[in-house]
Amino acid sequence: MSKRYNESAKLIDKTKAYSADEAVKLVVDTAKAKFDESIELHLRLGVDGRNADQQVRGVVILPEGTGKNVRVLVIAKGDKADEAKNAGADVVGDDDIIKKIMTENWLDFDVCITTPDMMGAIGRCARILGPKGLMPNPKSGTVTTDVAKAIKDVKAGKVEYRLDKNNNVHVIIGKASFGADRLLSNLKAVMSAIIKAKPSSAKGTYLKSVYIASTMGPSIKINYTEN
Repeated sequence: MSKRYNESAKLIDKTKAYSADEAVKLVVDTAKAKFDESIELHLRLGVDGRNADQQVRGVVILPEGTGKNVRVLVIAKGDKADEAKNAGADVVGDDDIIKKIMTENWLDFDVCITTPDMMGAIGRCARILGPKGLMPNPKSGTVTTDVAKAIKDVKAGKVEYRLDKNNNVHVIIGKASFGADRLLSNLKAVMSAIIKAKPSSAKGTYLKSVYIASTMGPSIKINYTEN
């Protein structure tokens, strides 16, 4: 571990679960890198993702945004392509963009939005977009006929949360430069959404563990109740 990391780690009691207020203040204090570190929330949930009825996945718009300039690609034709351009999409195309992704492995975007009629064509890119988390999906609002709203939501700070194969969820909630108050606002929004997404078939403790950490800093345990 670096000297910077070790100095930050001294500020944290690893035997303690902090309140959300205390945790966000600590994560800001321990983000000592020379760049504006991202702040990420890590949760272990008491579900079994192998069961279809215990999947946890959704989207939430962070009230304070993500702190990131999100590059949006829209794959659409005709009026929907024009709508996307007018709504501020960074790149708009159809078959030409699909070909570029497939032949050049072009991935110079953060979010891909498309219309339902294009999904058959985009499916050819699934092996490229899927592993990068860039494949459009109706559940995340990125397959829609209302492309203008989808672009607006993404630019405003919409983030997706989803269960991984180990029943964990990882969500970026902002930047260290946000300060404690703005990060706390985003943290509460994400936690509220994940708690509401609790599967009815899940038994026992739902929030097994909740941690917050900066890109280069130590993790901080949070005592967060489901109520």
